[in-house]
Amino acid sequence: MKVIKIGGGCLNGKKTIARIIDLIAQRGRGDIFVVSALNGITDFLIASMDAALEDEANIAKIISRLKARHDLVARHLIRRPKEAKGFSQDLAKTLSKLERLYYGLNFTGKISPRLRDAIVSFGERFSAQLLTAILSSRGIPTSYHMPQQIGMLTDGKFGDATANIPATARNFKTNLAPVLGSKKILLIPGFFGVSKNGDITTFGRGGSDYSAAVVAAAMKAEILEIWKDVDGFMSADPKLVPCTELIPILSYEEASELAYFGARILHPRCVEPVRTRKLNITIKNTLNPDVKGSLITARSPRLKTVIKSVAHDCNIGILKVHAAGVGARPGILAEVATCITNNGINIKAVVTSQTCISLLLAGEDLTPGAAALKTLKPKPFRRLEPVEDIALICIVGEGLLRQKGIAANCFAAVAEAGVNVEMISFGPSRAALYFLTKKSNLKKAVNAIHGRFFTCS
Repeated sequence: MKVIKIGGGCLNGKKTIARIIDLIAQRGRGDIFVVSALNGITDFLIASMDAALEDEANIAKIISRLKARHDLVARHLIRRPKEAKGFSQDLAKTLSKLERLYYGLNFTGKISPRLRDAIVSFGERFSAQLLTAILSSRGIPTSYHMPQQIGMLTDGKFGDATANIPATARNFKTNLAPVLGSKKILLIPGFFGVSKNGDITTFGRGGSDYSAAVVAAAMKAEILEIWKDVDGFMSADPKLVPCTELIPILSYEEASELAYFGARILHPRCVEPVRTRKLNITIKNTLNPDVKGSLITARSPRLKTVIKSVAHDCNIGILKVHAAGVGARPGILAEVATCITNNGINIKAVVTSQTCISLLLAGEDLTPGAAALKTLKPKPFRRLEPVEDIALICIVGEGLLRQKGIAANCFAAVAEAGVNVEMISFGPSRAALYFLTKKSNLKKAVNAIHGRFFTCS
């Protein structure tokens, strides 16, 4: 039995969804599918919370738009009246639950973390119901199973939950294993689970990958497949580098670093659950399903050059905290970091010197991060300096720390291209080296590094 995750990019419009349905019918008998929301639905649910908060009259419009979007696909792809009627009833019940949450939001006048998680989980619920109806109308035994009903237990942290895999595995053995069959297809909405108190808790944006990994680990699947609209991990972004290569095999660590530092193929946390079970992950292209794609496993072959890929991230910024004697003052780094994280902001990396703490944050977190630090009393810093217009470049490959000359070769290539390096981090990971440069130099730097380590055919 395989666990297969279908992303929102593969559920974009009735023609694309029809192709996905064909693939599921051909290749998914006896397997479990973890599904994302239809493309754009989660963003709509997030934006609609502000609209519902602003004016109660907007709620009916929100529900109407969600119904119309899913009905459009249903009309084109559900082949039999019985399943069409069943889906219409299912959708109406689920929309009614969502509508009550929107009215509750408007009444309380506040978007609480608990309410936010509950609302944004509905995109995946709609998707599972819709795909089940379409497949069933083709005569394929299919059923959907909500995470809160089958016991996908989490630690209860809203917006960034972690699954309790041992407890989830026990629940799945009772609630999911008995309904598996060699010709049946099971669908599970991704992105969320349920706390021991019964609250819906999400795994963060892109968390359906993580959901699928939890299901694979809990069900002891043969493999986890991630269905995308690309072949797999590449040696660089093809939009920047004209002659990239597919990476056939990566280690868990390499895939995690690439996912964390810019490659949008996989959620960074996807590796956590499968690593403990030593399960492999494979990336499959729904547009070209017979291509082998990228295999992620415990160990991968080491290339002569060591480097597997050159990744990048433009949604990045530095918040510099200038203070005298940072390195000699116990507690200042902890105070600054605690303040930032207590305000719900993720720190990607920290580099310190004697006079400055440099916090690497997502671009949109620079202003909130600075605002949070300004609330500290007494103020432990002299001034704050947000640095924008930068890009992060990361070279990834197992053995970076053990292979002599990798860093020197990388920075020699960058220097020869006339690119100045703003900040370097090398050592925290055995599989990654990253540095920052101006966004205007991104393409030049990535091509220089890729050209140094890869031969274009």
